[in-house]
Amino acid sequence: MQNTHSYTPAERTARAKLSASFFKKGVILATLSGIFYGLYTAFVTLAMSTGVWGDWYGYNVAMLSAFTITFTIGALGSAINYTLSSVWGLGIAGFKGKVGEVWRSFNSKPGRILTIAALIGGPISTAAYVIGLQLAGSIIVPIAALCPAVGTLLGKIFYKQHINKRMVFGLFVCFLAALLIGVQAIEPDAPPQMLLGIGIAFIAAVGWGFEGVVGGRATVMIDYEIGIVIRQVVSGLAGLVILFPLFALLGNMIDPDGVSAMQLFVDALTDGPAMLFFFVSSFFALYAFSLWYKGNAMCGTALGMALNGAFSFWGPFFCWIVLGLVVGQEGWDLSGLSWFAAVLMFVGILFIATNPMELFKKKEVA
Repeated sequence: MQNTHSYTPAERTARAKLSASFFKKGVILATLSGIFYGLYTAFVTLAMSTGVWGDWYGYNVAMLSAFTITFTIGALGSAINYTLSSVWGLGIAGFKGKVGEVWRSFNSKPGRILTIAALIGGPISTAAYVIGLQLAGSIIVPIAALCPAVGTLLGKIFYKQHINKRMVFGLFVCFLAALLIGVQAIEPDAPPQMLLGIGIAFIAAVGWGFEGVVGGRATVMIDYEIGIVIRQVVSGLAGLVILFPLFALLGNMIDPDGVSAMQLFVDALTDGPAMLFFFVSSFFALYAFSLWYKGNAMCGTALGMALNGAFSFWGPFFCWIVLGLVVGQEGWDLSGLSWFAAVLMFVGILFIATNPMELFKKKEVA
């Protein structure tokens, strides 16, 4: 039956104001998600340079092989962060009386789709992100922020989504920014592992792009606070019981006399100062993703991903503030070219997601 109700001018004005307010709130939440992702990046990196982690990455423990230091320890850090993030999520869901909804949603078709997306975007991509940070520093953050560009290409492949000239321009800008970052890795004074770190960061971009394409559809049908709990629980468990033990097994095959996975796990878990920073980073990780989900629902997935993609700037910025200025660690200053590439990456993401000029003349209609 056709809806024949006609609104009065006052009702249309009220609806337009409500719609505009809803859109603006979504923009704010999506922007905050990128900021929180930058804070998460800084504190998880701080955690993994504190206490026993500093010994491991400082090569002060001779019994650890290069493979274990690079991959096994990175996977462990990612798993701990996600597990603590799931604890935060379950605690908040319990406080709001939503724990029962977690299992019901998990056992639904959208929940199973979200689980698959979480397995790709969680333990695999985040481990790649953390490993990249340890190898090359915050210069890899804009590379990982290529995920909206990757998601656009995957959407074209899987769902035959149209890519117009504006989006092609945005993709070109994104990959130009990535090229500017990559060029710095082959300069004579570049750290020897920078190129490897940048390459591994591309894995994170592909995984998060896949998650955005596949998981984005599922979260439309699930409360975002429930969806984020499912994502973090699945990611944390998969990291702890699958990815970390797998890397540890491969590490012990390479170096049979190396430290066992259980010993690494116990040493990490009993390091109080590092665990405190993980506790902080996991809180920011929870809200980085949950506000991304919520912001996308309120202002649109395309614009939400673009605003979240601003972590290409916020990540290096907060690493410089927290690790460089506050803690006093060296090596967190980025070159002018790196900052330019980070901002350029965000501009490219914005062009992929929406016509920037339309944002300045957007008008809501009843």
